[in-house]
Amino acid sequence: MNPAVNGRRPEQPSASPDSGPFRTVALDRFPAAVGEFLAAPGRAPVPVPVDGRADLADGVAAANGLYGAVRPPAPLDFGVVLGSGDLPVGVAELARPLAREWLDEKELDDGAGFHDRYPGTLVVVGCYDRMNLSPVRALLLATYRGPEHALTLLSGRDGASVAWNVAKQYARPDAGVKALGLFTDTDRPPHLPGVKVFDDRDFERADIQAEILGTRWRRVVFQGHGKDDSVNLGEFTICGLNPAVPAVPGLLGPRCAYGLPCYKPEDKLVPLHRVEAVELVLSACNSGPLADLALYDPKYQLLLNALDGPARTVVSAVSVHDSDRPENVAWMRAALSGADSVDTLNASLAGSHPYPAFMRFGMPGDPDDAPPAPAPSDHRPDPLVLTTGRRLTALLASELLPHHHALRPRLARLARKVDQWVARPTHSADRSPQEIRASLTADLQSLDHVIAEQVAENPENEIMNYPAHFGDRSSLDPHVREVTCHCGRPAQEFTRRGLLPHVLDTACAVCMRCGDVTFRVPDAPALLAYADDEVGQGGVLEVRAALTASRPGPVRLGLFVPTYLREDTTVEPATVKVRASHEQPRDVLFRVRFAEATAPQAYYFTVFAVQDLAVSTARRHFGVVPRRA
Repeated sequence: MNPAVNGRRPEQPSASPDSGPFRTVALDRFPAAVGEFLAAPGRAPVPVPVDGRADLADGVAAANGLYGAVRPPAPLDFGVVLGSGDLPVGVAELARPLAREWLDEKELDDGAGFHDRYPGTLVVVGCYDRMNLSPVRALLLATYRGPEHALTLLSGRDGASVAWNVAKQYARPDAGVKALGLFTDTDRPPHLPGVKVFDDRDFERADIQAEILGTRWRRVVFQGHGKDDSVNLGEFTICGLNPAVPAVPGLLGPRCAYGLPCYKPEDKLVPLHRVEAVELVLSACNSGPLADLALYDPKYQLLLNALDGPARTVVSAVSVHDSDRPENVAWMRAALSGADSVDTLNASLAGSHPYPAFMRFGMPGDPDDAPPAPAPSDHRPDPLVLTTGRRLTALLASELLPHHHALRPRLARLARKVDQWVARPTHSADRSPQEIRASLTADLQSLDHVIAEQVAENPENEIMNYPAHFGDRSSLDPHVREVTCHCGRPAQEFTRRGLLPHVLDTACAVCMRCGDVTFRVPDAPALLAYADDEVGQGGVLEVRAALTASRPGPVRLGLFVPTYLREDTTVEPATVKVRASHEQPRDVLFRVRFAEATAPQAYYFTVFAVQDLAVSTARRHFGVVPRRA
């Protein structure tokens, strides 16, 4: 550890430990000092016992420059002290205003059922070695199910540290402490006005150590890879080592515990207990493991180092998590609005894993002053994005479209966009759902127009062979639906299920008179076609297409006849764009004009509809009869 980094910033002289909201006291004076403080809260400094802990005295001095007023926090519903015999006399009394009702620690023996007996918020006070998997795990899982069971922990490496962290809950930040900061080595998040954001590019060109230690932070996040002793920020490292604390013989430590140099440049270490922040967020996996899950000796642990310092609130990760851009953006918005960091981060991650990632050391803010806790997020992109992605996969990964097909380049570009939109960091943070949908629908409308024009120009376009191509790679679903053909006779509609991920299901309706009259893929427009059974040579066949869209919005339609009839016919319009509903059919009219010399016989026409890259068809038979004299 670099001695210059270990000390106070040289440009700022050390403050007196007792010239602010806190005052240091001897351990034997602590109980009486607590009584004096509680008798006149807000008028007397909060007492802190620091016997044998010079590092805590430094933390008190830093906190006296960070906090101003003294005011009891809003109490939680219940409180429990773990191992009261391990704590200095007076700690339980100092913590008493933090909860409305205090329970015996035996009530936590059945952690899973605690909230059934005591529904409400809970604060647990005790030394770190008491914060074990049982009962804290069950309490954390209950916390995850809703903020009404919010869990708060007040802890420290020993009794003096616990007393210090209880004392900090009475202080309010100085009015001048407003800086919000986010330091991340794993993301390049957007820069929200009011938040200082530093990413890997800044780590290459800025003195991050000076930036962190030279600022009084209201809230700050450190996000990067590491273990429970460190968080990496490029060549800079948030360090958990507290040199003033003795090592525990026999416990595993990092390299420096064995006389080896740090794995990162030592002149770029940032001692966490020297960071002047009201709230510290350690957004790294395992940055605050429970005591019986810790990897390293407490001397080196980030969480305990943070609790030794001036931070009133420390947010740490109890295990692994997938914190990424959505959490960074959510946290920045929460910091700007005053929302709770733990509730915000856990809610943002709720769609990624079924357990709480972060836990809170420090009392939550006053519920009357803070915005409501965010609802748990669910990583479910817009269904239209998913539908489009499936169709793009089928069109690009199958052999339906040849490699030189004119649609492929545009489909590939849209596929790259969709891939980004379904990625959690993008769909949850970079762009709003409204922005994504607007961009997607614009692309879809443009592609639908191109598809419709290509089919109208060449009905033998490979995309029109999808029923056979996908059907050949499918199996029959045994469920068959009875429907009515557009000729009025009964028909059967069935589905062929694709056998490979890139093979779409196809639905077909078959009439014993008309044959296979309709084809479509799931969630595509439904079509039926109505016309007279006969038309005379030189006449006009009026066609009514009944369209039910898969979703409200624009649909392109067209009509074509078989190749051997095209020279004798004119279709009006060739294609048309309509706005359709998914609730009620919309009629779309076409006219097919026949030449005088059209050969009398049976023919058919096909109406097609294109929406969101899906082509639906309806085929209708008719006859051309000799013109009457």
